[in-house]
Amino acid sequence: MILDNSNLLLAFILTSLAGLSTGIGSALAFFTKTTNKTFLAISLGFSAGVMIYISFVEILTKANDSIKEIHNDPLASWYTIGAFFAGILLILVIDRLIPKFENPHELKAIEDLYVKPEDLKLYKSGLVTALAIAIHNFPEGLATFSAALVDPKIGVPTAIAVAIHNIPEGIAISIPIFYATNSRIKAFWYSFLSGLAEPFGAIIGYFILFSFVNEVTFGILFAMVAGIMVFVSFDELLPTAREYDKGHKTIYGLLAGMFVMAISLILMM
Repeated sequence: MILDNSNLLLAFILTSLAGLSTGIGSALAFFTKTTNKTFLAISLGFSAGVMIYISFVEILTKANDSIKEIHNDPLASWYTIGAFFAGILLILVIDRLIPKFENPHELKAIEDLYVKPEDLKLYKSGLVTALAIAIHNFPEGLATFSAALVDPKIGVPTAIAVAIHNIPEGIAISIPIFYATNSRIKAFWYSFLSGLAEPFGAIIGYFILFSFVNEVTFGILFAMVAGIMVFVSFDELLPTAREYDKGHKTIYGLLAGMFVMAISLILMM
């Protein structure tokens, strides 16, 4: 199974929309003073459900089938498993290289970000957060682009799930910069631009990585994509959702995401 270039434009559009949804978070931050915790818990849980289900049910299966075109089992399975955990290791290393204070995975409620300028070096904090999010978004962009390029029925829900989890990150960037500069325009654009790392990751991946793609390298790349998505779900989406969840809203969102994904895959066969 080789990447389908007929889906190239769609894949790039989906990746761009997913990445630039940080701008939606920035815009929302200026129209509300408090976080809708119920909505956030459900939506982040839903996003995790989509990512986890599609990673294990579709992406890993396609990766293994691609490798099997060259290598028989059990070697193909070893390649798939190894690449899956290599993807987890890649995003784990990126995550650990960013200090906890600036780590975009350490998200806060909107009301917690409205602090007095003298309390923190807000402008620097906002810029570092924007850079940190951009670094995290690079492999996510590659993951979204790869999924859409292989199969739109995988790429569309993947892009939606990534977009949902990028919205709170846009809030985390925009509020400190707004309070430091008193400029909504600057705050919005820094947040918006941080999302460009996702389409940039798609471009880099296409022109550098994908030029060497055959059945085995594709399978390895796609299995790594699954690992990245699973790690993001368990390390970022679900813990963040649980912070705003007093009951079982996160698990309801998670199950809903899996259910919707399962039904959509059947209907799009």
